[in-house]
Amino acid sequence: MMRYFSIFTLLLCITAFSSIPASACTTIIVSGKATKDGRPLMWKNSDTDSPHHSVFYADHRGYPFLGIIRRSTKSEATGSIWAGTNSKGFSIMNTMSYNLTDSAVYSRNGAVMRRALEVCATVDEFQHYLDTLPRPMKVETNYGVMDAAGGAAYFETNSNGYRKLDVNDPTVAPNGYLVYTNFSYTGFYDKGQGYIRYLSVQHQVARVVQSKEFTPRWILNNLSRSYYHSQLDLDFTSPEALQLFKSGYIPDQDLIPRFSTASATIIQGVRKDENPELTTMWAALGYPPCAVAMPAWVKAGRNNTPLIMRDPETRTSRMTQWTDSVQTTLYDIERGHGQAYLHFSKVYNSEGTGYMQVLSPIEDYVFAETESYLAKWRAAGKLNLAEVKQLGEDNSSYVEEHLPPIR
Repeated sequence: MMRYFSIFTLLLCITAFSSIPASACTTIIVSGKATKDGRPLMWKNSDTDSPHHSVFYADHRGYPFLGIIRRSTKSEATGSIWAGTNSKGFSIMNTMSYNLTDSAVYSRNGAVMRRALEVCATVDEFQHYLDTLPRPMKVETNYGVMDAAGGAAYFETNSNGYRKLDVNDPTVAPNGYLVYTNFSYTGFYDKGQGYIRYLSVQHQVARVVQSKEFTPRWILNNLSRSYYHSQLDLDFTSPEALQLFKSGYIPDQDLIPRFSTASATIIQGVRKDENPELTTMWAALGYPPCAVAMPAWVKAGRNNTPLIMRDPETRTSRMTQWTDSVQTTLYDIERGHGQAYLHFSKVYNSEGTGYMQVLSPIEDYVFAETESYLAKWRAAGKLNLAEVKQLGEDNSSYVEEHLPPIR
């Protein structure tokens, strides 16, 4: 009884008094040294007040690349990218940082990432790119980057400079990974945001770091869709929590996926002996617990992006449109602070009928099909573009055919 009382008391406090930044993302980079197959991974849950994300391809101003773009972008020819990978196997993402300076200036965070995808092939080239930018850079962020040669690092960057933290350096990342939310390790101590999410990710990762179970599928299920709350030491999917919150609602505060989460992106790099074109970007567009992740490759160009991932007419995707409709039913309290409460029993419940539970076997199918093709392409040392196109069409058809009704 005392544990239940403590949980309720803390939930009341964090819901009533917390302030959530509009852009508050969660990321991890895992070095190839820390994965079973030797391929590095990067992941980003994107939190934003500009939803409707989709996968975007560009090839007109440097290296071809794939990136996550927002529908609110005014010009797609020059608009910001919020995570992506290019034809050289160079990949980038970011989280806002709120403790690098006293007054944050971050109007160019996404523009810097777009240009980096166009001109950078390696982590070292990205560092040189930062060195050449005019000051002030108008950024306040933690850039995460990796390349096809095994390079992986975060750059804690403000308008006047940066500090590099190498994920392959055992003195910096002894277990071969680094987690970032909305503070910087070298910033002002105990300032910034995202400490509870940071500890929640660390808790999840600690369970598998020795067994090296990191894969895109593991990250989606155990990070993007994790409802573990480190401050409460409570997983809302546990039988204890389901029994405790009998109303079906939980407070949506300091969780890894929450109301503002608009997409999840996982980029799986290549081993040093592999073709960079095999770098795979997985995108779960919309609220990740109720979205199905789909794969994409830069080499395939616009064939990569069927309507479920990218609709040029609406500048969004069918997956995002469907997930947005679902999310409306999840945050169905409109009065007062209604959006602070998630109708969690629609996402996950003891009967196994929650959206996250029903969508899981659909995504299993996509992963099984994709991994079968990837094994062939890796053995051949290159993509088969006809098969990539067919896989995209088959995956899209299967997902759209099996999406559950919105309730």
